Amino acid sequence: MRILIVKLGSIGDIVHTLPTLAAIRRALPEAEIGWAVERRSAEILRGNSLIDNLIELDTRAMRGGKRIEKILLEASRQWRELRRFKFDVALDFQGLLKSAAIAKFSKTKHRYGFSNRNLREPASRFLLDETIDAEPKTHVIRKNLELAANALKISVPNENYEFPIFTDEAHRLEAEKIIAETGDNFAILNPAGGWMTKLWHAEKFGALADRIWEENGLVSIVTTAPNETELAEKVLHNGKSGKVFLAQPSLKGFYELAKRAKIYVGGDTGPTHIAVAAAAPTIGIFGPTEWWRNGSPNPSDICIERADIACRIDCHRRTCGNWICMDVSVETVFRAVQKRLGKI
Repeated sequence: MRILIVKLGSIGDIVHTLPTLAAIRRALPEAEIGWAVERRSAEILRGNSLIDNLIELDTRAMRGGKRIEKILLEASRQWRELRRFKFDVALDFQGLLKSAAIAKFSKTKHRYGFSNRNLREPASRFLLDETIDAEPKTHVIRKNLELAANALKISVPNENYEFPIFTDEAHRLEAEKIIAETGDNFAILNPAGGWMTKLWHAEKFGALADRIWEENGLVSIVTTAPNETELAEKVLHNGKSGKVFLAQPSLKGFYELAKRAKIYVGGDTGPTHIAVAAAAPTIGIFGPTEWWRNGSPNPSDICIERADIACRIDCHRRTCGNWICMDVSVETVFRAVQKRLGKI
């Protein structure tokens, strides 16, 4: 059987689909598995031995703003690459029109996705053959597993999820180089996030780093992407202990670093989900999105959220005129850190 997984991005979405990849490979060891992913999100999947064919797409190249001839030429080239694998089944975990279109143009015999109430773009339903209904308040990992279980008629795990991320010596050395500066007793703080509304204040991360050092003797490694340097610098300048280090590891280098962290603190962003995959003790600060859907499946990990405000219900706002959901005190986050470390 040739199976196509369609999960284009983001990094967190891809990490949440990895347990499904592991379950499919375990149940169908002889299957040929392909994964269609956006090129800009593909790094975390490269070199994964559970995937036979990693198909990196660039859907931005097929958007407007260019001459129609160039758009059609690029679309034709990418569809041709997709079709050459002759997949039997496509599983659309993204729930968008473009992901359903990719499943459609792959010319698979059977295309599965989620039912209307689970789709981000319900119109994509018309490009699917069959749909799977999941309960509304279901963690996205569980939801993905249910889709695979129903479509492929396989058994999937209810807990102890596998997150197959494959690294090499270069990624391990990348982490070791950072740890050589900090020592083994370190926390990871990640102040970044894809939406402004997901950000906990960088100034507070600086104060949190001081508390973590004073009470636990842990230095803090502030990890960001190269385009988030200003955010990292703000954390650094608001820490008084001098025990804050800045780092910009690759995604897989970050994964190796997170495997060694004593504690991780971050919002709903890709590195947080990679930290969970690495089994780092995790504190998640969640505002416009839900821990029950996107957070750690490890019951020992802790979510901090403003449950006292009614406007968080079904929010998902990327901008907000009443942005209070991330207004959480340093003391609240620090107490969660201490609890996760077993100090209180």
